[in-house]
Amino acid sequence: MATRTQPQEHTETFAALSDCFSADLAALIGEESPRNATPAGFIDLVERVRDVLGAAGVGYLQEAHEDLDDAVTCLTDALTSPAGDQRSLLAWARTHVRDAIETAR
Repeated sequence: MATRTQPQEHTETFAALSDCFSADLAALIGEESPRNATPAGFIDLVERVRDVLGAAGVGYLQEAHEDLDDAVTCLTDALTSPAGDQRSLLAWARTHVRDAIETAR
């Protein structure tokens, strides 16, 4: 029975988040969805969208900005956290990203 190492799990989990949300995030700022984004690349996309929405100065976009800011914190912490904490942090990040996308639309 093969076991997964922590770095591979990180990569697979970030890849799943990236696959799920990159197109919607990129569309919010008029970019093409990145392909095969690394964890750092996905975090960078979330940061770019966060910054654009924050600069808009519109109430509902500010709410989305705050959700993405929380997501960036969770994603960044997940890169260096123990496996048990990673799952929780990535679940929170997923919730924040999903909420931000829904709010910004």
